[in-house]
Amino acid sequence: MTKVGNISSLFCATPNGATLASVLLLDEKGIVKDKHYNKDKERSVLIASLDSYRLAKNHGIDVPYGSLGENLLIDYNPYQLQAGARLKIADVTLEISQHCTLCKSFTKIDEKLPELLKNDRGIFAKVIESGSIKQDDDIYLLD
Repeated sequence: MTKVGNISSLFCATPNGATLASVLLLDEKGIVKDKHYNKDKERSVLIASLDSYRLAKNHGIDVPYGSLGENLLIDYNPYQLQAGARLKIADVTLEISQHCTLCKSFTKIDEKLPELLKNDRGIFAKVIESGSIKQDDDIYLLD
């Protein structure tokens, strides 16, 4: 088990958009109270890196945190992780399931954003072990 980073911010998807959360409760169906809960277990948690926001900002696009649809915003770039890799955060274990697809709706923010973030938008995970995650929790990559 190797420490790779920390949770920077947490978001819960609601019908009105992303809501900043202090704690997220997760179980095998996803994030409790999230609008995607119990819909697609393989895509139940979206993890984004602060690097995605830095990339946008470096190209003159200032995007507020949560705008990429992430549930977990972290200070580690997980995009190189392959499906099956596991992360441990507090008492929660997440398994990387797939890379996030390009979202054309980002053109509403800036027409260049979808192409800019096509490989750097986020990564999906499914919940292996239930529990709760809070801001500043450590993130470990399981060996």
